[in-house]
Amino acid sequence: MRIGVNALYLIPGGVGGTEIYLRNLLSALARVDRDNQYVVFTNQETGTGLAPSAQNFSQAPQSVRAVNRPARILWEQLMLPHAAKKHGIDILFNPGFTCPAWRTCPNVTVFHDLQHVRHPEHFRWFDLPFWRLLLWTSAKRSTSLIAVSEATRSDLKAHYRVEAVVIPHGVEREFFDLSERREPQRYLLCVSTLHPHKNLDRLIRAFDIPDMQLVIAGLRGFHAEQLDRLIAELQLNGRVRLTGWIPRAELLELFRKAWAFVYPSTFEGFGMPVLEAMAAGLNVACSRIPPLVAIGGDAVDYFDPLDEEDLRQALRRLAAGPATAPPASQRRALEFTWERAARQTLDCLEAAYRKRSSS
Repeated sequence: MRIGVNALYLIPGGVGGTEIYLRNLLSALARVDRDNQYVVFTNQETGTGLAPSAQNFSQAPQSVRAVNRPARILWEQLMLPHAAKKHGIDILFNPGFTCPAWRTCPNVTVFHDLQHVRHPEHFRWFDLPFWRLLLWTSAKRSTSLIAVSEATRSDLKAHYRVEAVVIPHGVEREFFDLSERREPQRYLLCVSTLHPHKNLDRLIRAFDIPDMQLVIAGLRGFHAEQLDRLIAELQLNGRVRLTGWIPRAELLELFRKAWAFVYPSTFEGFGMPVLEAMAAGLNVACSRIPPLVAIGGDAVDYFDPLDEEDLRQALRRLAAGPATAPPASQRRALEFTWERAARQTLDCLEAAYRKRSSS
């Protein structure tokens, strides 16, 4: 097969977990698949380093900037099908929610969540109609859908009446390596984009541990200014730190030195930071919501994300507990590999290709 990869959405350092997903999945596909040819369609921001260096991967830059969202959407809908046809693409893999409605080949599209349906209040009024239209179209016009969790698969079935294959994320080997080099310091780590559904305002209000800091690392999203004001109002400027976006190497250092990890989100499609913390050997407390329970199993401590006192008690348990998680936590994380995700994704692509060939 000649597999096209629609990476037009990718803004390096600007799209959170979907960038981590794409980069790791492509690298894993290069390790497990030497037979099929891959053409990665990129935008002007991506640069030349997204496609792996394997001989069966190439990059096809497109003349569009993803920061101009209307232009990117129009390019994806009108020009990408032409580019796919020009490059002889047999099947188009769309890892970022949306796909061209006009098809020159089958589409396989990844849905990371359906937050725009479940929690429309977290979207700007002028963005929401486009999310609704584009994701509905993707769900209906794709040959096959991939959901990153059982919760997302259930949402697709309930809201769009479509089926999806569940393929969980993996976790990078570097996180497991951190456990052998741990130098715990007295701070709790949370890795999260600063969006309303991440529940970070409740986390900050619940944080009352005198001898610790709280470090929240992630993109400054829609809720950043409100969090800045809350930290100032509670006089926590010296004890709560918002890092903003930081390079991956700095993020790994934060994991390596953290005492423990907390994740209070009220809604997730998957919850990759929880898996990363488990792999790194940190004790974890997180929200009792289905995607996170599916990751953590019995290896993490859960709390009600809407109950501030329950969250406060979980933070106190983390602070009073050891700085290293029991071995069961890392064993659980070992079940999630990018190679497994790549093989399952390839199976899905091949099944969609066979469906086209037999029709």
